[in-house]
Amino acid sequence: MAVVAVTDIIAGPDVGFLPLVSLGPAFASLVGGWRHTALIGVVALVLTVALGLYDGLFEGRRGLTACVSVAGVTGVGLAAAVIRERREAELASVRSIAEAAQRVLLRPVPLTVGSLQMAVSYTSAIAEARIGGDLYEVVASPDSVRVIIGDVQGKGLAAVETAAVVLGAFREAAHDEPDLVKLGERLERSLSRELEGEKFVTAVLAEIGTEEEVSFLNFGHPEPMVVRADGTVDFPEPPSYALPLGLGMHGTDGPRPYRVGFVPGDQLLLYTDGVTEARDANDAFYPLADRACLLNDPDAHHALEALREDLSEHAVGPPHDDAAMLLVRRRRGRPTVS
Repeated sequence: MAVVAVTDIIAGPDVGFLPLVSLGPAFASLVGGWRHTALIGVVALVLTVALGLYDGLFEGRRGLTACVSVAGVTGVGLAAAVIRERREAELASVRSIAEAAQRVLLRPVPLTVGSLQMAVSYTSAIAEARIGGDLYEVVASPDSVRVIIGDVQGKGLAAVETAAVVLGAFREAAHDEPDLVKLGERLERSLSRELEGEKFVTAVLAEIGTEEEVSFLNFGHPEPMVVRADGTVDFPEPPSYALPLGLGMHGTDGPRPYRVGFVPGDQLLLYTDGVTEARDANDAFYPLADRACLLNDPDAHHALEALREDLSEHAVGPPHDDAAMLLVRRRRGRPTVS
């Protein structure tokens, strides 16, 4: 508005810049509320009248036309600002509900359980979303810690609903079932009642007890990464591959549990395929094993955050899939569970 006014004074009324003063309330409606827009509109109208009198435009129709233009744009801007403020209020309400749903669905994992230290990272593929089709949970009991990480087929609300079914069943069954096999069968039965068609959930169940080992049950999920105290990296594979959850009721054999050493100083990283399938500009997958050195930070949360940032730098553009990572460390000392 100042530029238009100065230009009009210097160039004179013949240039016809005066109606451009209406750009002030037009832009104000995009960045401010209706009060801000109304204030800028009044200033624009006063400026238009002042310049019109200075240029002698009210002797004809040009001055009145300029004033009508500014008033009209201000009115439209006020309506747009009111509508935008209402939508922003609705969006804020929806976000608060989504955050509440996130706290229920994906609860914070415990920082420490006995000799175990944990950290979690979750990145949704949907813009502005906090939750998606990936899931994780940690359930501690007096004798062991049971962990699940999984990936629901598909995206959107349907995937979130399926994740809620899996997590609800796991949180209940993890306290009741005597071993991972029974726990897996419980999850399979729960999903078979909810899923339709060929929907499924890949998942890894892990159980860490007082002994220096961890037991796994893999339902078609990427193998966990174990980083030894000496820096070596291992991806322990299951003795036989099984179908994901939701497909196991078709008469096939379920997964068989297997055990891996997990001594003080070792680290266990459970993740979803959104991590390993992230591609760079050359279409190369994320080299997770080569990035295991990023987990050397003494603080588990800082270490996992460094890995997440490196993953974001590797991927080109926005993420195409949800990416969840759960880091479990066995600290040096007596391995007790509480």
